[in-house]
Amino acid sequence: MARKAFYSFHYSNDNWRASTVRNIGSVEGNKPASDNDWEEVTKGGDKAIQNWIDGQMLGKSCVIVLVGEKTAGRKWIKYEIKKAWESGKGVLGIQVHKLKNSSGEQGKEGRNPFEDFTINGKKMSSIVKLKNPPQITSQGVYSHISENIADWIEEAIAVRNSYQVA
Repeated sequence: MARKAFYSFHYSNDNWRASTVRNIGSVEGNKPASDNDWEEVTKGGDKAIQNWIDGQMLGKSCVIVLVGEKTAGRKWIKYEIKKAWESGKGVLGIQVHKLKNSSGEQGKEGRNPFEDFTINGKKMSSIVKLKNPPQITSQGVYSHISENIADWIEEAIAVRNSYQVA
């Protein structure tokens, strides 16, 4: 049975890469918002965005942060990471910068977004794994993610279950 996951990513930079990962199929992911849907959500302001994220996370066992060049430090990415951890969900990061975008280009490695958080006095980055596929080609990275994502999710859930809910 595929786990249900919420994907967190920088939309304008990494939506194509996120779609590529979503299409792997070993994980049931959240339905992405189309550009038009997202415009409607954002018109409602921060509370509407927060409510949309909260609704999308319901029933998910893991939040997968797809880390690209500009992911770390973004307001809503930070909210999603914090919300996931506080809700007792597994949290996992995957570097996706080497997957090609819609223009066929690879990106630059982004910094670890888990560096921005502490859990019981420890950097979240020392607890939550950020997977960085070692392959160089986009196809190699895709294959590596495809072969490992289900195990990574189980590992993330086990790590989270080993900590008390905040």
